[in-house]
Amino acid sequence: MAEHQDHADDHGQAFYVKIWAILLVLLILSILGPIVAPHVAFGFLEAWMITMMTAFGIAVVKAYLVAANFMHLNVEKKYITYLLVTMLMLMLLFFAGTAPDVMEHKGQNWENVAAEAEIERALEAQGTADAHGEHAREHEDAAH
Repeated sequence: MAEHQDHADDHGQAFYVKIWAILLVLLILSILGPIVAPHVAFGFLEAWMITMMTAFGIAVVKAYLVAANFMHLNVEKKYITYLLVTMLMLMLLFFAGTAPDVMEHKGQNWENVAAEAEIERALEAQGTADAHGEHAREHEDAAH
């Protein structure tokens, strides 16, 4: 607790107002990005690429500023590493445990009837669309 209190004394109200102002400027930039990007030409970069790169870049910077300054995660560095590694390992464990069931339509003791029906419906619709396309081509050839 004393360590946290010392850290809080290092940063006065002006420090937090400065961080808030930086976050506000970044918010304005992230809002203006999609508006300005279509009017900026960088040759090989398209407007949507510029928008996505700036939006995600600004989001990462804002997340870092909030986590490091308002959540005081820069004080808890050793705990953050342990928590991050634990979270990633649990996520991989849960994915590995559920992926074989979720990514297949049939298992030893179950069958995903709804998914199979949707696939059959889509294939029938595609077959119907292909048949209509052939019929239209035949009709067009006969007209010429």
